[in-house]
Amino acid sequence: MQILDVLTTMAKTSRLGPVFIGADWHDVTAAVGEPWDVGSMSRRRQWPRLFAYGDLELSVCRCQKVSLVCVQTWRDVIELPPSLADGTDTFPAELRHSDVVSALDDAGCSWEPYAPLTFGDQCSLVVTPSRASFTFEIPEGEEPVLHVMGLPGDGHDCSARSAGHQVP
Repeated sequence: MQILDVLTTMAKTSRLGPVFIGADWHDVTAAVGEPWDVGSMSRRRQWPRLFAYGDLELSVCRCQKVSLVCVQTWRDVIELPPSLADGTDTFPAELRHSDVVSALDDAGCSWEPYAPLTFGDQCSLVVTPSRASFTFEIPEGEEPVLHVMGLPGDGHDCSARSAGHQVP
């Protein structure tokens, strides 16, 4: 399996195996294992927390639902859990804009430029209708290189605090 196959499948289906926006965190860890706990996404609150399986990053709300999914692609090698990538755990990085666009077109994923994340030395595109985004860094004088791919949030408004739920 190639990394562009993984990313285009994510863009097309809005999921990577058991990982998707709104997934129950216990289901994810049961299927994929325990991640690295990166820490809180806020200085003042413990939740949401950021977890990582190599370059797959997930934000988890205090109600134990996944609220953000992205794959960091800016490193030299992209690492994913082998169980989510057909047994492969590392992939070459340096994914060029033209290669990503070709892979999306080949997979039947329509896309369009995404103006809100296009400025300065970056550009972005969004896949329709999934709204998955691909954001590229534009090195001076070179073709844009994929920096991150992410699935859109669902506007989650956690009711765990107001409902009095206690979470670990």
